[in-house]
Amino acid sequence: MNCEHDHFEDLLQTAQIGVQVKDFTFDVYDAAEGAFHPMSLSEPQRQDRWTVLFFYPADFTFVCPTELADLAEKHARLEELGAEVVSVSTDTQFVHMAWKNAERLLRDVRFKMAADPSGELSRYFDIWDPDTGLALRGTYIIDPDGVLVSSEVNFYNVGRNADELVRKLAACKHVREHPGEACPARWSPGKKTLTPGKDLVGRVYESLNE
Repeated sequence: MNCEHDHFEDLLQTAQIGVQVKDFTFDVYDAAEGAFHPMSLSEPQRQDRWTVLFFYPADFTFVCPTELADLAEKHARLEELGAEVVSVSTDTQFVHMAWKNAERLLRDVRFKMAADPSGELSRYFDIWDPDTGLALRGTYIIDPDGVLVSSEVNFYNVGRNADELVRKLAACKHVREHPGEACPARWSPGKKTLTPGKDLVGRVYESLNE
């Protein structure tokens, strides 16, 4: 048995940073409209928009509503940056609606809540846990060309920070619009970027502080 070949075949079936993602169609509960409808992963791309996929383990749990409430606080800013925000779990769209209506922490959620009951989307992004049938806490940023440019995965017991998601999306957007530049650690809009090249070698400090 060729284990290296099998591992390579598995990688071909999962999303990879810097590679265009496969298209998927899934059902969503649109919290803004209070309606159910299908959505394709390529839909935002056709509108020249970014996509933020926000996977979480399950509705009616404990850390998850705090994360979605935090994401809801930054939803308007993420939209200003040109992103379609979609939360995803292995629950159905009907459970999403029931949870949204029952949990007070979700009262400001206005983004689409995608259903992945088969785990197909979670498997593709390589965060499906076969022992539980749930997705880990994964955040993915896809650019308007459909290329995966950012990935973050946490285990079940650690929630994420939507402030950092906003910062990363702003950085991804900046370098896409300025391909000769790179964003250093803790970069935020208005701060200095780096221009990789021979003149920068060994002089990063000087470049950031001149």
